[in-house]
Amino acid sequence: MSGSRQPSGELTIGIVGPHDLVEKIMLSGPAPAGSPGPGTAWPLPAIRLVAAAYRDEQESADKVVRLGASIDVCLFASKVPYDYAMKAGVLAGPATYISLTGSALYGALLRARLSGGHDLARASIDVLGRGAVAEAFEEIGLSARDVRLHEAPASPAALASFHERLWRRGHTSVAFSCLPSVAGKLSAAGVPVVAVLPAGPAIRSALATAALLGAYNRLEEAQLAVAVVEVPALRDAAPRRGAPRYSREEMRLTVHRFLVQEAQRMHAAVSPTGDHGFLVTATRGSLAAATQGMRVSPFTDRARSELGVVLEVGVGLGRSAQDAEAHARAMLIAAHAGAGGRPGPGGRPGPPDPGGHPVVPAPRQGAGSAVRLRGLETLARLAAGLPAGGTSHAVDAETASRLLSVTPRTARRLLHALVADGLAWPLPPGRTPQPGRPRQFYRLLVEKVEQR
Repeated sequence: MSGSRQPSGELTIGIVGPHDLVEKIMLSGPAPAGSPGPGTAWPLPAIRLVAAAYRDEQESADKVVRLGASIDVCLFASKVPYDYAMKAGVLAGPATYISLTGSALYGALLRARLSGGHDLARASIDVLGRGAVAEAFEEIGLSARDVRLHEAPASPAALASFHERLWRRGHTSVAFSCLPSVAGKLSAAGVPVVAVLPAGPAIRSALATAALLGAYNRLEEAQLAVAVVEVPALRDAAPRRGAPRYSREEMRLTVHRFLVQEAQRMHAAVSPTGDHGFLVTATRGSLAAATQGMRVSPFTDRARSELGVVLEVGVGLGRSAQDAEAHARAMLIAAHAGAGGRPGPGGRPGPPDPGGHPVVPAPRQGAGSAVRLRGLETLARLAAGLPAGGTSHAVDAETASRLLSVTPRTARRLLHALVADGLAWPLPPGRTPQPGRPRQFYRLLVEKVEQR
């Protein structure tokens, strides 16, 4: 069940969970199109549900990969399969999960009480946090002091072993499991177990939340994006006596054909600007797909390898074509100046994007929190070493090695890691009169340190 998502007015939600629960979610149905979303007055779009059922929670990542680009948003049956997909780094779009606290936990406690013979104060519960469990027990007038919890993520086999061991030792009277596969294992082993399953209102609320996430993401992807492409070889080549003009025209046509082929892959449009530049107009979603989530510059590598031509590219976003082009040209001007302060014409600061922040690359999916924290610490050290009150936030490997007291090779590796973590942006190489490779500057996104 993969493939490209077809343009449509309806949103497609992929339902990832065990077979029984996926069937329940599919049959519950989302709120009608045009009705308000949860906690908002915004109308919901038309929704189509696509089932992706698994036998074991560890298969959730594979199910997301199989759904591919055919969906707008993923809805997981609980936090456990969501965490598996996150750790696998397969979530390329918005995703959410059905919460099993609140009505789901109350319902499980009520079923256990009605079945009789269970001491709820001596229970074992997996996945849920201590705060949610204590609150639920307090609401029904019981103490959760002796309740055994397994909050940390674990495999179904490990969770089943946790419950069974406590029950056989006489520490617990009943097990509550948020994973149907664990409940099945315990039932087969003769352990009293109650599955914590989402109720209808929680399912419908989660579906509405997923629909709002997908609608917002679709609007964001539809934001206009413009790439300003300049060919230094054409810009710097002044007509010389006896030099044939057709050679420059041939290069210009060759680059134009190349850009048209690249643009067709992302459903974009190309138009020449002057004698040495081009505009590529696309949407944020299509451009992000061609630039690994705005982490790499488009067109440059293939132009260098296939044509032997160096391209300079600046990318901008905006609510209009004029805004997006202005932001893209500001990025190019900053690169030409050899600084990351994004100056505009006349040395003035360039315009920010509509949200008031610089256009930044998307964070790497599935990155561990420890790795992200190290990247933020490196960024903070670099930012602290920049001149106080300065507007330039660009460094190269030589500057970074001096600020971090490491070798240039190590500094280059750290800068690459910052780019991969969405904490820096590689600027297009500027012109240099010296022979050899130009110095590569990186725009440090110091705003990320301030938001930490």
